[in-house]
Amino acid sequence: HPVLLLNSVFSCVASFPLNSLSTCDGVSYEVRRYDGAKYASVSSEGRTFDQVMGELVRKLLVYIGGSNDQGEAMGTTAPVIITVYPRDDGVMSRRLVVSLRIPTNYQVSPPVPIDSAIRIEDRPGMTVYSLQFGGFAGETEYRAEASRLTKTLGETAPFQRKQYFCCTYDPPMKPYGRRNEVWFLQEEP
Repeated sequence: HPVLLLNSVFSCVASFPLNSLSTCDGVSYEVRRYDGAKYASVSSEGRTFDQVMGELVRKLLVYIGGSNDQGEAMGTTAPVIITVYPRDDGVMSRRLVVSLRIPTNYQVSPPVPIDSAIRIEDRPGMTVYSLQFGGFAGETEYRAEASRLTKTLGETAPFQRKQYFCCTYDPPMKPYGRRNEVWFLQEEP
């Protein structure tokens, strides 16, 4: 059952490391550095964030749960990372990419997904500005937090504005104490 799979996969997650905390106008955000790594990713065009999120996350969880050429249940890392592409008015375009970092033990040679919609990507290291918030998050909540992070960082902060990341750390059935984040990718000098 997909819900049981989601809960069991998320029960053994390992979070990425924290680097530094800053506060501006009463809003706390973090600046984090992530090393390059391999990610399992699946993308969608034409449907909204809220219409497609559950389906795409399930595809990735089924892959790391054993639907791969080795039949290997890999465990997972958190968070689920959703790359979104906002329009000029802040509304998310109908294009997104959902990704999970391949667990460390499988980074050198990840199992090949059975589902051809899933691809394994080598992503370079990155520095992000991260704003954490709670609750159940959909497009509306992520957009509001992205707007809050934009205002906090100001117009001159060196971050990419054509995309950002929506992250969730919890299984869908966790009722409280949920952790979500918005990440802006820092422009490299």
